[in-house]
Parts: sequence; structure tokens; C-alpha cells
Amino acid sequence: MKKALLASAALWTFSALAQAQGSITLYGRLDAGLEYMTGVPTGVAPNGAATGSSHRFRAESGDWGTSLWGLKGVEDIGNGNRVVFQLEGSFNTMNGQGPGNNGLFNRWATVGLANDRYGTLRVGRELFISNGLWDFDPFGQSAWSSASLVRGRNWPQSSNNVSWQSPKVAGFDFYGQYAFSNASSWNGNGTSPQGREAGAQITYTAPLFQVRGLYDEIRNPANGSLGGAYANGGNGVYAYSREYTALLNVFLGSFKLQGGYQAIRSSGMSGLQPGQPSALDQEWGGVTWQATPAAALIAAVYHVNGNNGAGNATLYSIGGTYNLSRRTLLDFQVATMQNSGSANYGLNANNVGNTAATDNPLPGHSQSGVYAGIQHSF
Repeated sequence: MKKALLASAALWTFSALAQAQGSITLYGRLDAGLEYMTGVPTGVAPNGAATGSSHRFRAESGDWGTSLWGLKGVEDIGNGNRVVFQLEGSFNTMNGQGPGNNGLFNRWATVGLANDRYGTLRVGRELFISNGLWDFDPFGQSAWSSASLVRGRNWPQSSNNVSWQSPKVAGFDFYGQYAFSNASSWNGNGTSPQGREAGAQITYTAPLFQVRGLYDEIRNPANGSLGGAYANGGNGVYAYSREYTALLNVFLGSFKLQGGYQAIRSSGMSGLQPGQPSALDQEWGGVTWQATPAAALIAAVYHVNGNNGAGNATLYSIGGTYNLSRRTLLDFQVATMQNSGSANYGLNANNVGNTAATDNPLPGHSQSGVYAGIQHSF
């Protein structure tokens, strides 16, 4: 009995100390729903291109937001300093599968130091800084949003990363990332899966509006250039390039107005064929109406234009959410992608190409979709 009491007291003391010095939080999000899409490519020509279009129904995970789970923690080490860490991985709610060869924690795997006065320094794997436009996108970089027109250029993760988030001073804050190529050539030479990546953003937040400027670059791991080959299914400017972004939020009571402009530029590309751009310009605008504390309606228009005969495309979308509780919401979205004669952007952020595998519509054809789902966060 005495030993049991001593053990219980020791356990209580250890728990109290652990709670006083630090904490660990398990968190996650599950997103799933049903999707209907038209303009889906079918058939295979001798050259591999799609020859027709059809429609499909499917169960889908992640259309409104990536399904994920993670752990984050903090330890107070005194004098206003804290050790912080975060581990986060994505998965498919519909089949339970994880991110495959990208690792268990494909989104975040960082450890660092934080201080209210000096900011937060992290090292490890993070979402790349180009994801910093999500809270200026009316649809929050969902499956059918600003990412669609740059073929996922705003979605990547970044390994070998060092980042710093400043504290907020007079409404301003700064965030920067630098990711090493880990190759003998500083920018990359094909001996490692990632070229050098870097970026910086500055944000000003006021009661009525918020503005952000963002610059980033992703270099080709094969040769360290800012040009990406289109041969053999390469993504060219959509993969390796510089990105200049200006973003705006305006808060007007129950309405939020959002807009953005992105200039994506590549260099060092050679042998471009007609329709293969080295420069893209994307702009968008939208409004969110918080009609009730539980219900919101969203409308947005996104447009992209590419050089070298790549054409242009416009994505029109309406949608909304209804919160069943603080953690659970229902969501829906209706969208259509209208392509010019030479463009074939799809609703999803598909790779370059005109095959059934890429899921892009035929050049010059439209693609439309409807999605309804449920999302729960914990």
C-alpha cells in the first residue's frame, strides 16, 4: 500500500512538472465529400493525347482542405524562451492512405526556439512560403482556387529549411525561409531531390484591412536554374521560377473582400515550344459574406495569362460553409474553368499535359464541377 501511494505521488508530481514546463497538442482535420465534374478527358490518341470528354462522380478527400494530423509542442526553458516543435502529415480520408513516398510527416517536421521579443526560429521541413497567400484567397487555396491556375505552384513543401517569424510591431510582421539544396552545387546539381528555395513576406494588419507582399523562388534540382524543362511531362514555369505576389484583405463588417496579383517568372529555359510559357500573370478577387454566425457565402473570380501562346483561363466559383459546431462544418462549391483556344487548365491543380492521366480538359474546352462535403477539426 505504501509503495502504491509513493508511486501515485511520484506520478502526480511528474505530471504537474510536465504541465508546468511544457505541453503537447494532438490536432488534425478530416475532409471528405462527393464531387461531380464535366469536361473530364477520355480516350488516347497515338501520341498519348486525350481524344474526348466525359463526366464523372467520385468520392473525394481534400477538396475543401487537406486532411491532416499532427503534433505540436512547447517547452518553457526560462527567460522568455521556449523550445517549439511541430510534426504534421497529410492523408486521404476516403481510403486512409498517407502521402506515400513523401514520408509520414510530409508537411511539417520542425524544431526551433521562440521568444515573444525576438520571434520564432525553426529548422526542418515546412510548407513552402508560397502557401502564404491562402488567407487572402477567398476559397483558402482549396482544390478549386488560385492554385488551379498555377498548377499547384503555391502548394509545395520545403525540406532542409531554416525560417524566422518576427513578432508583430506596429502592425507589421516579417516571415522568411531559406531551404538548402544539400548538393555540392549551392543551387542544386541533380544529386539531391530539391534545388535551393527561398522567400520572404511582409504583412501589415490594421482593423479595416490587411496587405501582404511576398517573394519566393524555387530552383530546378537538376541544374540550379530558375527554368524547368517541359520535356517528359515537366512542369516548366509552374515548377521552377520566381514568384512576386501582392495581396489584400478588406474587412467590412459581415463582408470580407479579398484580392491578389501574382507574377511568375522563369529564366534559363531553352527550346520552348508554342504554348509553353516562361511567364504567368494571375489575378483574382472575391467576397465572403458571413450571413449568420454559422453560415457564410463565397464568390470569386480567378484569371491567368501565359506568354508564348499559352493562352489564358478564368475560373468562376461560388460556395459556402455552414458550421454545425465549433469543430464541424458542411461545405459546398460550384465552379467552372473557361479556357481560351490554346489553354487547358483544369479545376484541380493538375500538371501540364493533355492526357487522360493529367485530368486536364481538352485545349480550349471548359471544365465544371460541383462539390459538397463535411469537415471536422480536432
